[in-house]
Amino acid sequence: MEVKIGNKGRITLPLKLRLLLGIKEGDSLTVEVSGVAILLKPKGVSVRDSWDSAQLGKVEIEEIEEAAGRES
Repeated sequence: MEVKIGNKGRITLPLKLRLLLGIKEGDSLTVEVSGVAILLKPKGVSVRDSWDSAQLGKVEIEEIEEAAGRES
């Protein structure tokens, strides 16, 4: 999945990804740097807990990539 850096270094997470992770406006993310990678994690409830409570099925990376293309 690809996102672009916008004004003031901001990025937009695609809607499907936000829904899958239970991230909504005003939520906080923690940022970790590992080598040349950046890892964003929802702060608070774990992603696994969010997925379990929403009872979401398995999602393929292709679905997320397709959703990102439609959101642009």
